Amino acid sequence: MIQAAIFDMDGLLVDSEPHWREVEIGIFDTVGLHLTDEQCKLTTGLPTDAVVEYWYSRNPWDESVRSRAEIGAAIIAGAHEQIGLKAGPMPGALEVLHFFHDRGIPMAIASASPMHLIEVVIDRINIRSLLTTWHSATLEPHNKPAPDVYLGVARKMGVEPGQCMAFEDSGNGLKSAHAAGMITVAVPGDFERDDPKFQIADLILPSLVNCEDQLVQLFPKHS
Repeated sequence: MIQAAIFDMDGLLVDSEPHWREVEIGIFDTVGLHLTDEQCKLTTGLPTDAVVEYWYSRNPWDESVRSRAEIGAAIIAGAHEQIGLKAGPMPGALEVLHFFHDRGIPMAIASASPMHLIEVVIDRINIRSLLTTWHSATLEPHNKPAPDVYLGVARKMGVEPGQCMAFEDSGNGLKSAHAAGMITVAVPGDFERDDPKFQIADLILPSLVNCEDQLVQLFPKHS
């Protein structure tokens, strides 16, 4: 029986991915790396340091101008500002959270983003009262796609991983939840919906909109 619902954050609960890409394009431009929005989509779901390493390995720049660490820090700071000012909930996200809340199912966030950014999003879309806890993979030895953050949040909730349902929009995040032994629900973005990497999920949804119709069979509401 499912004892907890755990959600990724960026691109699943909050429409933050366009803001991450906008910031990445601007920051990488300062070291002569001119990326397009489509190119930035290639690293969706990767931690920021892995995004920086991905592009440095393909197009190394002069680190005397700006080091990889400086680039990563600038991206996080820029995303923090942009998301805090502009990001809204993904379609259907609030409805799904209320679906579980109304059934007394504890909920948490397991994100690759730093804890301060998780806090920004929680308050930006006003979901603090719905969540039991939240956890950042940056506080664990390994970020996604390793299972550490999902195992960590399960420990914080006092729930066995196999009794958790995890929702993810990215391939790396899905690998993380799957490796943790959780029941997995993939909600891929339009640009990669048909990618076979999502086939490891127990359930694939086109979006969170009206997905309660599929979940209600698993979680009937008790009067």
